[in-house]
Amino acid sequence: MKDPRIEKYADVLVNYCVSLKKGQLVMINGSHLAEPLIKELYRKIILAGAYPHLRISLEGLDEIYFKNGVDDQFKFISPLQKYETEKIQAVISIISPFNTKGLSNIDPKKQAVVNKARAPLFKRFMEREQKKELSWVGCQYPTLASAQDAKMSLTEYEDFVFVACKLDKNDPVAEWKKISKYNANLIKYLKTRKSIHIVAPDTDLTYSVAGRKWVNCDGLNNFPDGEVFTGPIENSANGYIRFSFPAEYGGREIEDVRVEFKDGKAVKATATKGEDFLNAMLDMDKGSRHIGELAIGTNFEITKFTMNTLFDEKIGGTCHMAFGAGFPETGSKNVSGLHWDMVCDLRKGGELYGDGQLFFKNGKFLK
Repeated sequence: MKDPRIEKYADVLVNYCVSLKKGQLVMINGSHLAEPLIKELYRKIILAGAYPHLRISLEGLDEIYFKNGVDDQFKFISPLQKYETEKIQAVISIISPFNTKGLSNIDPKKQAVVNKARAPLFKRFMEREQKKELSWVGCQYPTLASAQDAKMSLTEYEDFVFVACKLDKNDPVAEWKKISKYNANLIKYLKTRKSIHIVAPDTDLTYSVAGRKWVNCDGLNNFPDGEVFTGPIENSANGYIRFSFPAEYGGREIEDVRVEFKDGKAVKATATKGEDFLNAMLDMDKGSRHIGELAIGTNFEITKFTMNTLFDEKIGGTCHMAFGAGFPETGSKNVSGLHWDMVCDLRKGGELYGDGQLFFKNGKFLK
């Protein structure tokens, strides 16, 4: 039986998130597990008078690539991929994994080589987005692998995803506009502050955000969404932080991450699980030990950690930061092949200060 929420999902992605226009070239990325959503997106793109371009993945290809490939192949960037980066006008990327732990035993140095080689593509993608030459959105299709990570049945996880996306509401777009208003009020305060101080269990960290722009995330790029973010001054982070939840990247799960910063650089990074992988990623390139993004989660429909960054970084009352590449629209100058978000929970005893003034306590905006 067809789930009516899938049609609503596709409608919001096409008409709200990427605001598709007639004649645009649209790429859909996803695994074949997302077939119901891919078909509905394809139909809506055709009806909109646009041109769909599909890139469908199969289970096990990444494992074959990393286990059998060599450095020359890892560093190779297809001219077709470069062409896509220049020509695509809208991208809808669907997270729809077969096995979220499928790359757990791959040498992290191989993954670092691939990410470093692709850094120019990521940089060019962000430049085109900043110039309004393309729009994009990343979303989730519920699969058994993700449901297992979230410790839910597939039915429970489907409900979780659709509620987080406001698809249980009669008018999801109206709900996202409410989040946009909340975020705008938070940004109104933040843009008057030059420094941010984070205080939480095992955390005491300061950043400068002077002259940087805060961005309102209200469902246009990530879906679900719900955050405000900026790119801190690259050499300004000082102090230490303990990330509250496990961090996931490239099929690896890293637990109890603690990082010490000096003059913007992560000079010490430890973890009780996956420490070697953590440091291999942070040593990827010149920018990977610096912070490209600092953000506050504002989606209060998401309350539970699910081992999925798309949702976890949006948990209302948390903050997160990304090691590596920053977004040019914030003013960030940090360039890297890495962009790895990690979350710090502020809902129990956490505080944020702007220029020494408390404005966020126990997960709530005080202004």
